[in-house]
Parts: sequence; C-alpha cells; structure tokens
Amino acid sequence: MEMSVRAWLVLAHAYVRVDELKNLIECFGGVDEIAAQPRDNIAATGLADEKCRAIVSPDGRAIDNALEWLGHERHHLVAWGEDDYPELFGQVPGPPLALYVNGDVDALHLPALAIVGSRNPTRGGRRNAHDFARHLASGGLAIVSGMAQGIDAAAHEGALHAGGKTIAFLGTGIDRVYPPVNRSLAHTIAERGALVSEYPLGSPPEKWHFPERNRLISGLSLGTLVVEAARRSGSLITARLAAEQGREVFALPGSIHNALARGCHELIRQGAKLVETADDILAELGQLAGHMHPAADDADYATLRNSLSHDPVGIEELGRESGLTIDQLSSMLLILELHGEVESFPGGRYAKKEPLQA
Repeated sequence: MEMSVRAWLVLAHAYVRVDELKNLIECFGGVDEIAAQPRDNIAATGLADEKCRAIVSPDGRAIDNALEWLGHERHHLVAWGEDDYPELFGQVPGPPLALYVNGDVDALHLPALAIVGSRNPTRGGRRNAHDFARHLASGGLAIVSGMAQGIDAAAHEGALHAGGKTIAFLGTGIDRVYPPVNRSLAHTIAERGALVSEYPLGSPPEKWHFPERNRLISGLSLGTLVVEAARRSGSLITARLAAEQGREVFALPGSIHNALARGCHELIRQGAKLVETADDILAELGQLAGHMHPAADDADYATLRNSLSHDPVGIEELGRESGLTIDQLSSMLLILELHGEVESFPGGRYAKKEPLQA
C-alpha cells in the first residue's frame, strides 16, 4: 500500500484510532487526502475536536523529528494496512494505527511467545524465565515482552543468549529507554531483534501506557507464559488479554510459600495451562498455529520439504541445501514442527516426521 509517511505521522500524533481512520478513508480517500482536509470537513465525520485540531494544525517540529528518526536504516514506521503490519493485530481490539520499530521488522512476523512476570522476581524465577526463553528461542520462536526489570529482562536476555529473536514493546516513545537501567539491553534488542512502540517519539512513561501496551505483547503472540506474579500484577492483565484474544495462557507453578507464585496459581485455577518444561508449551502451541499453516504451493516451503529427509540433519546443512537463511529456516521449521511435519533432535537437527501408522 502506497503511503505518505508525513500523513501517517500526522494521524498517529493525533491519536486517531483504526476504526476512526476507516471512517475517514470512507469519507475522503487515502491518508494524504485526510491530512489535507479543512477542519470543518473532518469535524463533520464526528471525530473528536482535539483530534481534528491535531490533524489540521499538527506539531511540525514533532513530525520533523520523527521523519529525521526514520532516516536511519533500521528505523521504521509500520502503518495499519501495510504488508509489514502484523496480521495477528487484526484480531486485537483497538489495534495500533502505526508502530515505530527500531530493528528487524521481519521479526514481527515470526511465531512468538510472550513471557511476562514480576519486576522483583526470586532468583529461581529469573532463571526460569531466562531458560524457557533460551530454549524456545533456539527452536525458532520469537520471545515477546515489555523490557521491564525482572522477568521481562530475563526473558529477553535468554532469547538473545540463544541467538534467537526477541521483541520488546515499550510504554514510552521509541527513542526513550525505560527503565534506564535496561539501556544496554535495549541497544542489543534493537541490533538483534526489535523495539516497538505505538507512542510518538518523546512520549514519557505514563502509567496508562503500560496496561495499553500489554494488549500488543499478548496480541502478537500465540500464547503468554507467566513466570512469578503476585495476585495484583500487571502480568495478570496481559494474561487476561491473551485469553480474550483467543491465545493460550501458560503459568509456572511455585511454592505455596512464595507470594509471587500466587498469581500463577490463580491463573491455573482459572484454566491456564500448568507447564513444567518448554516442550509443554510447544505441544500446546501446535493447536494455535493454524494461521501459520504454509500454503501447499509456497515455493520456500516446497524447497525446504525437498531438502529434508528422514535422517536428521543440521540447520546449517539445510541452509546450504535449500538456499534459505538461518532466520527463515528457524521460523519455517518451527511452523512445520507445530503442524507435525517435522521432528527436532538434539544438536539442532531436523528430519521429516514419520507418518502415524493406521
């Protein structure tokens, strides 16, 4: 879809919602035409007065700053309706109008798992988040979280240690790091994964931003794993949103004497899947991967299937045989594994799965 970056930025800075945009497009055409309308025309659509003012008289300096930020090769604006816009956000109530992305846009289309939990976890909770993320990322899942201290940071670090992809949704503008202690982690995620925000550059860490961004953490993911959470916890908001979005909810059980296990136990009582190993999660995600089923005539999947045999081979050999990149193969092999076509073996080896005998 052709887009005017400036017009999209004007609409994003006006906090226009997707449902409002659809109405404006029906009235005026594309985003360029909307941004060029006089105030009376826009007001006649029923758009709130403050949004009308923001469209007609945008903050020129803020728009110019955003355009300058977008001049970097790894900085992107992904607008609703574009090819790069994540398909799963179509199932999220109140989808973001546009996303500011610092890093790898393609990471937004990998099968993903959200890992969230306490900002002040136990040592065991932090280790569990790290190890689950490391194992799942090594299998091709992108690990999604919110870059908070504690469980979030441990999950991002686990994915990075596996050489996998991780995505951090921010409650600030993309140009700000919060909390500041995670500055180094943020730079690494931008280099090897993606930082994502729906808020304009410079936006501070407002309290309401964090519950809002939680719908995107759960919405981009096939499921959400909660690792250590008190009964009154923002992580439980993410879990509730995941359930409402039709995603799977997983929880790690803990000691009855650990206050940070009580939120997880509550989720399990409400129907969340109790998990003890990362493979428990992979087994459940296979039921949710229908939207990722490769088309029978997809050329890359056909090439990969032809490169596989019933003898396990390493991913590097598959790359040489198929001509596909390691990143492509990691995602594709996971999808085929979730659909029962591929079996994984120790040492990062894969083989065609033997069909079940009647």
